[in-house]
Amino acid sequence: MKIENQKLKIPALVYCDGAFNTPEGKTAHGLVRFTERYDVRGVIDGRYAGRDAGEVLDGRHAGIPVFADFRSAYAEALSGAETPAYTDSSTAPSTSALQPSTNPALVVGLAPDGGRLPVAAREVLAEAIRAGLDVVSGLHAFLYRDERLSALAREHGVRLHDVRRTPERDELHFFTGAIERVDCLKVAVLGTDSAIGKRTTAWLLVHALRARGERAELIGTGQTAWLQGARYSMIMDSCINDFVSGEIEHAVVSAYDEARPDALVIEGQGSLMNPAYPGGFEILAAGRPDLVVMQHAPTRREYDGFPGYALHPLPEQIRAVETISGRAVAAVTLNHEGLSPNDVPAACEAVTAQTGLPCYDVLLDGADALAAVLRERFTAMRAAR
Repeated sequence: MKIENQKLKIPALVYCDGAFNTPEGKTAHGLVRFTERYDVRGVIDGRYAGRDAGEVLDGRHAGIPVFADFRSAYAEALSGAETPAYTDSSTAPSTSALQPSTNPALVVGLAPDGGRLPVAAREVLAEAIRAGLDVVSGLHAFLYRDERLSALAREHGVRLHDVRRTPERDELHFFTGAIERVDCLKVAVLGTDSAIGKRTTAWLLVHALRARGERAELIGTGQTAWLQGARYSMIMDSCINDFVSGEIEHAVVSAYDEARPDALVIEGQGSLMNPAYPGGFEILAAGRPDLVVMQHAPTRREYDGFPGYALHPLPEQIRAVETISGRAVAAVTLNHEGLSPNDVPAACEAVTAQTGLPCYDVLLDGADALAAVLRERFTAMRAAR
């Protein structure tokens, strides 16, 4: 899918009540950190009302206030907002239900296990519809199937956008092998668990490559990357299984043909060994990355949301990726949850001692060094062919 006129952002509020700064708020986190699609005016979570969302999340001022409820957020941040003329020329099947709109939006920033909408959230969404806002959701619980919300949307002339709405089969692509003619650098950012920061690392790597003067694009594979404005995307967990590989290939080849990039960064999903989200196999098989970056949280002992399921050791997960793909894991990127900033250098050193790979905390330090290492490895690979 492609997004035109990316500088024309839609004013938006992000609903994340009770989940901001937790793994179930990762969609909101992505939108606070970066989005080319929305002008985020505020986050709704009563626990952090009055604070700056960026300071809550990363200790860095983002200029995005957190509000206690929708009414205060709308009154202070969105009432009277002028919306730009916006054109969304997305063509990917997973967003075929989306239509261009000039309304401001309430974006559901929740990402709970199973993708269900909490009962309490429905009243907030109804309130937003009455205020004239489109409602955008990346959950598996589709808004258009809710009779009450659909009737309200028709009454108030707004749209319900279900980003994960299942595409029709005749809109999907099957794997063809066209990926073999993509000869720019392809990097997959995989991880040792779900909700571990793969998408954030992928975006930071794209930005670092662009800062080096390279043309780089993110290949989004989840709903949040689409919400952040990834120009080439597919939404992996809402795609029919037979077509997942073809959709990944189609996104990569489309980006290569249209953007003529120097580098493509593929966002990972889940992890190879997560019992509930065993993502990554299709990305390796169909995306055929040249190099892999492995995102890891050294303080995690169990898979996210599944007590009793011990996280497989990092070296074992790296071996699995390299066995499946035949490609090297070139670096490890650190998720510093549970660590103080002073602990991070030693944690990176421990990962390097354990794996023999360079380790970076790109959220704290940026991805410049990572980008340089990947470009150096790829140049050496080409020279050796």
